[in-house]
Amino acid sequence: MSAVPAAAPVAPAVPELLQRCRELVRPALGEAVGRLHPWVGEMASYAFGWCEVGGAPAAAPGGKGVRQALAVLGAEAAGAPGAAGVPAAVAVELVHTFSLLHDDIMDGDAMRRGRPAVWKAYGTGPAVLAGDALFALAVQTLAAAPAGPGALRRLSATLADLLRGQADDLLFAARPWTGPGRVPLVAYRTMAADKTGSLLGCAAALGAVLGGAPPATADALDRAGRHLGVAFQIVDDVLGLWGDPAVTGKPVHADLRERKKTYPVLAALEAPGPDSRRLAALLESGGDPARAAALVEAAGGRRAALAEARDRITAAEAALGTASLHPPAEALLRALPAFLLDRDL
Repeated sequence: MSAVPAAAPVAPAVPELLQRCRELVRPALGEAVGRLHPWVGEMASYAFGWCEVGGAPAAAPGGKGVRQALAVLGAEAAGAPGAAGVPAAVAVELVHTFSLLHDDIMDGDAMRRGRPAVWKAYGTGPAVLAGDALFALAVQTLAAAPAGPGALRRLSATLADLLRGQADDLLFAARPWTGPGRVPLVAYRTMAADKTGSLLGCAAALGAVLGGAPPATADALDRAGRHLGVAFQIVDDVLGLWGDPAVTGKPVHADLRERKKTYPVLAALEAPGPDSRRLAALLESGGDPARAAALVEAAGGRRAALAEARDRITAAEAALGTASLHPPAEALLRALPAFLLDRDL
């Protein structure tokens, strides 16, 4: 079943775009990681899927390179060569990987992309150290780029947003499912915009800044990326409940076991009707996660989540329409959301 049905056929150029951007950014990303302490660099390389524990070369599954592509497209949307956005792509990819290393520790997630998370493979302390090193390396990389203080200000603001979103996400887990202390959907949207959307928006905006775009263009790309990030997070929530672990790389229903307040569950709890009430009672009692997932769907949680994701894609497209962008890059920016969010459940 399709996660977010696309309104129009996905541009066939998008997979090629992602591959092109990964190939453009990979040498610079590898050079940056190569400046780290060898042991820390090995953990970083393991996180990127480049090696096994011990340093033997590997070709483990990595991410799609969405943030890298947004940074490159941000530069191209400003009329500059894609290479102008490479320092932004490297910096944002380093920040993203830092966040994944620390997220897996905080959430207790033992698997990442189908193999042991860094903290499981190397230990908690070393994984924290590797995350810290990637954070510092990202700042160092962008500071060396010919972009002036404006780029660093954007990155620092994004880091503050990302950490605020992560704090909210952790605090949500301790809040009750129902009652005055519950997590409303509006609070979830704010959290997702900070935790996931801020870095997607930053990637596109930083690429535009390095490409010489005016602040208004960078701001428009930032807004588009934030909306896309919320949609992306919501679909991840859907996949966490109903996705195939062989595809997602994580055990199904893990979010429910960890009491994470995901969009489909929160939407189902806000819906009127007996299924919502049964779901609330089951969650409060710590009942069977598979039964809870079935009640979330029966109460309309999946449907509401996918509708919100589609609305966010529309909002991202509207944000792109407020800026003057180089046409080829703009077309690819508009094609990305449907491609990335139309994932199989």
